[in-house]
Amino acid sequence: MKLRMVASAVAISAALIGGAGLSVWPARANAATLSGGFDVGPGGFQGNFNPLAATAGFTWLSVYFEPLVTYDEKLQKVVGVLASSFDVSPDQLTYTFKLVDAKWHDGKPFTSKDAKFTMELARDAKSGSVLAARLKGVASVETPDEHTLVIKLTAPSASTFDTMTKMLMLPEHALASIPVDQLSKNSWWSTAPIGTGPFKFTKYVTDQYVELAANPEYRGGKPALERVINRYFANPAAAIAALRAGEIQFTYVDSNDVSTFKGDETFKVIEGDSFVVNYLGFNHESPIWKDLRVRKAVMYAINRDAIIKSLYGGAAKSANCAYVADQLVPKGVETYAYDPEKAKKLLDEAGWAQINGGKPITLLTYYTTPLATNVLAAMQAMLAQVGINVIPRAVDTPTYNSIVLNSNPDVSQFQLVYAGLQNGPDASNINVGLNENQIPPAGPNIVRARIPDLNAALDAALSEPDPAKRDSHYQDVCKVMNADLPWATMWVANRYGVVSSKLKDFIWTPAPGGGPFQAHPERWSISE
Repeated sequence: MKLRMVASAVAISAALIGGAGLSVWPARANAATLSGGFDVGPGGFQGNFNPLAATAGFTWLSVYFEPLVTYDEKLQKVVGVLASSFDVSPDQLTYTFKLVDAKWHDGKPFTSKDAKFTMELARDAKSGSVLAARLKGVASVETPDEHTLVIKLTAPSASTFDTMTKMLMLPEHALASIPVDQLSKNSWWSTAPIGTGPFKFTKYVTDQYVELAANPEYRGGKPALERVINRYFANPAAAIAALRAGEIQFTYVDSNDVSTFKGDETFKVIEGDSFVVNYLGFNHESPIWKDLRVRKAVMYAINRDAIIKSLYGGAAKSANCAYVADQLVPKGVETYAYDPEKAKKLLDEAGWAQINGGKPITLLTYYTTPLATNVLAAMQAMLAQVGINVIPRAVDTPTYNSIVLNSNPDVSQFQLVYAGLQNGPDASNINVGLNENQIPPAGPNIVRARIPDLNAALDAALSEPDPAKRDSHYQDVCKVMNADLPWATMWVANRYGVVSSKLKDFIWTPAPGGGPFQAHPERWSISE
């Protein structure tokens, strides 16, 4: 496999599309306006800006919406945003949040009623909420006064705070009149949304850009910038071209683009762990993957080290389960070193010729960047060498979700997926992608994994109240994943952003799904 040829294709495709752009742009940025490609990269454009349905785009959404709590910028601890304080009862069943004095962008006060309203919407799958499955353990939501929210659980859950970081607060007075089952695609999200954040929504030009204006009444003080603009790009190359032209001051970039910025003092490269494991997900409802030997053959057939070296420039770590953090990976797990002959032998033993007969296998993904295209091409070629014929199909995120989350899916449309799921900063995140009780429509276990030992290991980790003991349960999760292969885990890659050196006090973290995290947009500024 000559990966250098594949890698060069990245540069060629980037050169071909680097000048691509959209036809309508906001005014050129000045010292009072920050423009960025906030949604460039994995996950892409969120469409109607509904945080209940968002699986990405939180870097942008949290500029005008806010959660009760979020992660700090290093993704190491949970801190308050709309909660001035929070605590957990000794039995881990009661979470109490004291709320700050804040106002919605229309001037009405933010209260515990809004927090309860948001929580109830997030718990209701009819609202389109992607958090509903994570909140099944909530017994009640209480509001003893306007500045106190109390959440009671049926059993301890280690993932509660992580889930709360993704729950951006919504105004009851603006949304209560909309039927819950009509909420997810209502035009309110893209025409007149109101939050409590430092910037207020002013305009959306379809598929072009969103413009926000400073909120002079923000409780943290009037923001330093007058406007923040999020521009949408067809691909990272177009965003990079806009960045170099001075049209934007920030964008996500792929690892293969980083070297072009290093040494250039007009830009700063931000690097960090993605906390996302990329994997080939076997649709367990497809008969072709029933034999474990076939799933193992896929692992042995792909030269992950070569792909990481040639396409990622070394900026990734091979993953042999959902985790790569030392404390979560037990000793002795199978490393699945590249061995195409072993892959062929396993396929022969499993009767692959009779199981599949050389038929093409649809490999569905929402990763559409030049880097991802070349990664898929490399994997396709490697699998072909052992007799597995995959045909990649890249679609936008909404299309992908409509296919894989369908409660009655067409198996032929996604026998295999190339996707990513958070493996941190809270290790519990992968539960929704693998636990049998999260199979759609209950949750996003899109591969329809039904592995009793894996369910038991995940449940034990989630219900363990002692953080010191929790890691051992996640090691059990890793062991089962490594042995039974619900996914063919590939790698955890670094992620990168590039910012203009003129940006001051700008915080961006390569967080899963774009965050959210403590970024303090009210402090961002641009020097002349």
